Amino acid sequence: MPHGRTPALPWHRATHGFTLVELLVALALATLLLTLGLGSWQSQNLRVGRLDAIEALTRVQQAQEQHRSAHGLYASDIGALQGAAPTSPQGRYAIALDIVGGEAYRATAVAQGMQAEDRACATLTLEVRQGFAQPGPAAGCWNR
Repeated sequence: MPHGRTPALPWHRATHGFTLVELLVALALATLLLTLGLGSWQSQNLRVGRLDAIEALTRVQQAQEQHRSAHGLYASDIGALQGAAPTSPQGRYAIALDIVGGEAYRATAVAQGMQAEDRACATLTLEVRQGFAQPGPAAGCWNR
């Protein structure tokens, strides 16, 4: 025996690297964490996307008040409003405008593209009657 080394036994293996079981467990944990994280990220991304609709509807409200101030009534066409557009700034929502009375209108933002996966808040509305705004369908959709 050279210099005090023990001879290698046939059933004793060197322990270099990882076993297949260890690799599979690590892969399963990584997949689980990725799945949970991706779902959370998508949910948060959709929620942040609602801000695009809120910004667009707020622009419509401001433009409507300017139009009413200049013309005495609300505009029935979004094209008549300065500073408002038929799509939201990021393009996640289509914006529509309806007159629902002499002193009232409803602006609607309908999700399109990937934002349409936000089923709970796919449509946001802002109804204004005699200058008082009522956001819809729920306060949670307006991040309140």
